[in-house]
Amino acid sequence: EHQNILFFGGAGVSTESGIPDFRSESGLYYAREHYGYSPEQMLSHSFFVAKPEEFYRYYRENILHPEAKPNPAHRGLAAMESEGKLKGVITQNIDGLHQMAGSRVVQELHGSVLRNYCTRCGEPHSLDYVVKYPETVPRCRICGGMVKPDVVLYEEALDEDVLETSIRLIREAEVLLVGGTSLVVYPAAGLLRYFSGKELVLINKSPTSYDSGATLVLNEKIGEVFSVLNGQ
Repeated sequence: EHQNILFFGGAGVSTESGIPDFRSESGLYYAREHYGYSPEQMLSHSFFVAKPEEFYRYYRENILHPEAKPNPAHRGLAAMESEGKLKGVITQNIDGLHQMAGSRVVQELHGSVLRNYCTRCGEPHSLDYVVKYPETVPRCRICGGMVKPDVVLYEEALDEDVLETSIRLIREAEVLLVGGTSLVVYPAAGLLRYFSGKELVLINKSPTSYDSGATLVLNEKIGEVFSVLNGQ
């Protein structure tokens, strides 16, 4: 019935596309013994600067999933936007699957693996360039500087423009759909405090700290929920 709906999503939106999350039993945080460092260390800004070879080894083997395709949740949200009901997507994911599914208004809180840039001259580079680069650490095709993914690493701040736009969208929304996130990762999870609309809907396999204040709570996989909504 509403025409001003906003979606806020996390890693659980993409797990059904074959991208592991961080904290489940099969998530990235349970592979630490294989690398000699914790994922928090390897995905930090200081580690990227000090040990780029080890960073890119972990990054390529665990973070990059160029074969992943949108699932029913991504496609369902894109359809809602095309119908004029959904005003945008705020995502903690960095895989670009919302855009691949057709979503146009997407705020990427943690950046995107699809964008990469030279730390020396700023030249942009594609994901394909990083994936197919013959050496461990990709170098800029212009100046030879080290290429960095445009993702927010530990010790780095969120983009201010993305953050401000996300807060504005949340404040303006009548309905906030929250899916595939346990709402424990800050500062992203803290954005929900800006919502003062009519309906809060939570779709997540496990309970969250916001469940008691929600209009509707579905402890299900979000892709399966959208499959039902889409009549698949």
